[in-house]
Amino acid sequence: MIQVTSLTKTIETATHRVEILRGIDFSVPAGQFVAIMGPSGSGKSTLLGLLAGLDSATSGSIKLDGEDITGLDEDRLALLRGRKIGFVFQSYQLIPTLTALENVLLPMELAGDRSANPDRAKELLDSVGLSDRRDHYPIQLSGGEQQRVALARAFMLRPPILMADEPTGNLDSANGKLVLDLLIQLNRREKTTLVLVTHDRELAAHADRIITLHDGAIVSDQ
Repeated sequence: MIQVTSLTKTIETATHRVEILRGIDFSVPAGQFVAIMGPSGSGKSTLLGLLAGLDSATSGSIKLDGEDITGLDEDRLALLRGRKIGFVFQSYQLIPTLTALENVLLPMELAGDRSANPDRAKELLDSVGLSDRRDHYPIQLSGGEQQRVALARAFMLRPPILMADEPTGNLDSANGKLVLDLLIQLNRREKTTLVLVTHDRELAAHADRIITLHDGAIVSDQ
């Protein structure tokens, strides 16, 4: 489902050159849950952004579901993200003027589907325990509830790949465990491939596989 080959990311300034990623190679089969770990500055969030087509690599290639995304223009990348990728951010990224239900429906509207079926959105909100919060706005929800809305939204289009960047980083331990459990349950039910960036070893222990980065290179893959 994901194939990364000789991936590098370098930033050039007037005075120096910074190698953020240095020759990354790995593949992820369909349905696998992979955790990417590493200290701050190791390149893990940069790697996730490249996998999601949110940034461009300096060299190397990334294939998602057989399609090479390196070199695609922004319009084609946007279409690919809409079809193949769900994303869960640490900071939730909900639209404050939309209700929980409207936030979950948003991916269908952005994809140009004007026949967005609210039943799917309601089912997803029910599955994350928010059936009674559908008409609430983000400001009326706790952090844990907002992240659960974000989870439901990420699965709305049944993406074959789900990426999550520190999805429990802003939550207390109880809400973090709840969100992680829901993420794993939804992922298994929807049969997606999950790539999750985290610094939390307890969270990473739930993954099928852990890739560890250090100074922009893979130092462990097990």
